[in-house]
Amino acid sequence: MSKHPTGGGEDAALREHLLYLLGGGGAHVGFDAAVKGLPEDLRGRVPRGLPYSPWQIVEHMRLAQWDIVEFSRNREHRSPEWPGGYWPASATPPGRGAWKKSITAFRADLETMQEMVRDPASNLYAPIPWGDGQTILREALLVADHNAYHLGELIVVRRLLGAWG
Repeated sequence: MSKHPTGGGEDAALREHLLYLLGGGGAHVGFDAAVKGLPEDLRGRVPRGLPYSPWQIVEHMRLAQWDIVEFSRNREHRSPEWPGGYWPASATPPGRGAWKKSITAFRADLETMQEMVRDPASNLYAPIPWGDGQTILREALLVADHNAYHLGELIVVRRLLGAWG
């Protein structure tokens, strides 16, 4: 008999579904597919009529996800100011390594959220003690929802820049 990836228990199916959703499963394109192959010269371009470049979307996703993950696991975490702390000011990455660094950090924080969901010792339903009613379940769904929204946005931006499909 193989061991269940989430350790079994009454909420094993829920954890499995959450992990699937966080990983870009279902009707959503995954993060890796959405960022793969985007030419460097297009990462800082803003399509006509839209407010953000691919860089700004990816970095916003990273910043928002980081904030949610840190809130979920760290009593001392303080969220950045809205909106400045969640959106990069410049349409272009600040240096040659910024795109890769942002993608690497995004993946690491996503893995951290997945580990919280995967861990059978993590009570998905218990209020986070330093929050005001949030639970790990709610925060995991928030990450999945926010990521899906902005990944769809990124695909539209890529299409308008001629870099998708």
